[in-house]
Amino acid sequence: MNMEKNKDVNAGGVNYTLKFWIWLIMALMLGAGFSFRHQIVGAFSGSEESRMEQATLMEGKDAKQRVVKYWRAPMNPAEIYDRPGKSKMGMDLVPVYEDNEEGGIIKINPAVVQNIGVKTAVAQRTDIASSFRTIGVVTYDETTMSKIQSKVQGWVEKLYVNSTGEAISKDTILLELFSPDLVATQEEFLLALAYRDTLRKGSHKGLAKSGDELLAAARRRLMLFDVPAHQIAELEKNKQVKKTLHIHSSAEGVVIKKNVIEGMQVMPGQTLYEVADLSNVWVNVNVYEAEIPLVAVGQEALLTLTAAPGKVFRGKITYVYPFIDQKSRTVTVRLEFKNPDQTLKPDMYGNVVLQADKTKQAVTIPAQAVIRTGERAIVFIDLGGGRFAPREVKYGTENDGKMEILSGVDAGERVVTSAQFLLDSESKLREVVNKMSSPSEEQQKTGADVMDHAGMDHAGMESGEMDYSKLKDPVVDNSKMDHTNMDHGAMDHGAMDHGAMDRGTMDHSKMGH
Repeated sequence: MNMEKNKDVNAGGVNYTLKFWIWLIMALMLGAGFSFRHQIVGAFSGSEESRMEQATLMEGKDAKQRVVKYWRAPMNPAEIYDRPGKSKMGMDLVPVYEDNEEGGIIKINPAVVQNIGVKTAVAQRTDIASSFRTIGVVTYDETTMSKIQSKVQGWVEKLYVNSTGEAISKDTILLELFSPDLVATQEEFLLALAYRDTLRKGSHKGLAKSGDELLAAARRRLMLFDVPAHQIAELEKNKQVKKTLHIHSSAEGVVIKKNVIEGMQVMPGQTLYEVADLSNVWVNVNVYEAEIPLVAVGQEALLTLTAAPGKVFRGKITYVYPFIDQKSRTVTVRLEFKNPDQTLKPDMYGNVVLQADKTKQAVTIPAQAVIRTGERAIVFIDLGGGRFAPREVKYGTENDGKMEILSGVDAGERVVTSAQFLLDSESKLREVVNKMSSPSEEQQKTGADVMDHAGMDHAGMESGEMDYSKLKDPVVDNSKMDHTNMDHGAMDHGAMDHGAMDRGTMDHSKMGH
């Protein structure tokens, strides 16, 4: 009997000792778990801080020295913060380092540079001619235009030139005109001729001289009526009055207007034909006020036409008009071109390049490298290693695909000539972000500090989906909560996770079981 009691006591002692050590080990494990609860929760919750620390370690020793300037949302660069976290769309914020923003320099992976087709060219010192392009209109040389008019009243008996566009030369017979005045003048001439011959046969030599003077006056009157010399000679030889007399052309060229038909009556001063010489033509171009200083009389001009592809006509500036057109706000500049084969026809349109004096040893770059925004001009300098810097420049004249750079780029620097608009878009994006990189106090607050919960309706919020693992410092004071009217019977404790509860600090004395 005593032996059995001793056995029971020993067994009870062993069981007590085993239970003691088990509870001790469990208490130590709970204490260790409570002490390292932040590290454990962070490892399983995948917090942004732990991920960024791992990413920093993976970047190497150089990455540890880089300073994060701000954090931005990956889908909205304008959404920036002063510390890591989540964007409004729930995505992880992306760090932007200070060395990426320094001096406005854009850094692009060299492989990406090749894929987007970035091409460059070296700025050089070369001779460049000041020139610009404009549109010209071919017109007549006004100094070669003529009007043929009637000086007597009469009727057109016959037309020899009866179509517009017909080429004529000087002294070409245009028409035959019957005029009573011309008939009377012929008769006067014949009377003067007979009187002179009679005086020459007489013995008074002084009277013979007056007869010559009278005949010369009659001849001059015929000439003033534009009676041709050959008809006057024929009249003097045959001594017969002609019913019609010829009207000859007084100019060489092309008939550009015909105002006469057979049988019509003409009056003194009436225009019968208009003639223009097309062997020499003018081309009028309009020059804007800013381009007026670039033009001067004597400068060379190049003209090309769609009607003569591949052919370049060379002329020169002969006159700059002294007034500005009120509507177009331009100055008309007159160019002169030789036109022996009459390829240049009046009212043709052509492309004109006005060549000015050369600028010696100017820094030039390809014209396509310059991005003109209206307010300023930008080029991108290739710094090597996928680094590009925007540079504001001032440019001068442009000629043959080259542009003169007055300031902003030095000879020897390499500029981007293609895909620079992609770089410009990236630069503009960086500029916008830089302006927003100093957040205001409200922008710097990423938590609930800037949120006004007074008017929020939490009735539809489901608490079961909330992740409390990221809450560092709880701000809820449970001591002030009134649980008197709470219905604990409707609470579902089955879905509650008690694993993270610290049972060591719980007071079970007041719990009613």
